[in-house]
Amino acid sequence: MFDAIAARYDLLNRILSLGMDQGWRRRAVEALALRSGARVLDLATGTADLAMTIAKAHPDAAVIGLDPSSGMLAEGAHKLAAAGLEGRVTLRIGDAQALPFEDASVDGVAIAFGIRNVPDRAKALREMARVTRPGGRVVLLELSEPRAGVMGLLARTYVHEIVPRIGAALSGAKEYRYLQRSIEAFPSPDVFSRMMEEAGLSVLEASPLTFGVAHLFVGTPLGEGTRREEV
Repeated sequence: MFDAIAARYDLLNRILSLGMDQGWRRRAVEALALRSGARVLDLATGTADLAMTIAKAHPDAAVIGLDPSSGMLAEGAHKLAAAGLEGRVTLRIGDAQALPFEDASVDGVAIAFGIRNVPDRAKALREMARVTRPGGRVVLLELSEPRAGVMGLLARTYVHEIVPRIGAALSGAKEYRYLQRSIEAFPSPDVFSRMMEEAGLSVLEASPLTFGVAHLFVGTPLGEGTRREEV
């Protein structure tokens, strides 16, 4: 499915999120709290939007983008070349459930709008905890069921009714309706936070973004942080 929509993926993201996805990614990069010269892993990197945001915010960071879709990675490679970042961001085909990296070998792991597509989320979370050094951050940005209330109702209507229709019309892919189903099936913030903890991550933050249309989860390998914040 992602190979099929790769060419229009960025445009669809901007239109369907009303341009908010870029701001959410910047928030995720800030949450990584990277040190100088950090080595960062961007899972489900897709067309490398988040990887590029990290590289631009941290010019001395080494960023590795992993994704199972060769079509998405090809689009990402074109974008990196156009931005002059191909030497600082490395793209590789890979699976979040079996990361080809040693224990405690990266300073941060990020994944934007990808964890809900991973078949075994618990296994992927354990892998993220495994490869992250003590004191490093694991940051997950994901779409979610909007909050209750009038604005939440409007947001839910947009996510469930309008987004799939626009996505299918613009991309020509009926599979875009998968977006609606995958958001519905994703665990609640509390349940997902418990999954993170069970996988070996102390949850530092679980924050709703834009009336709960998205959530930002921040963790660190267990033993390095115990305080959880909810906004």
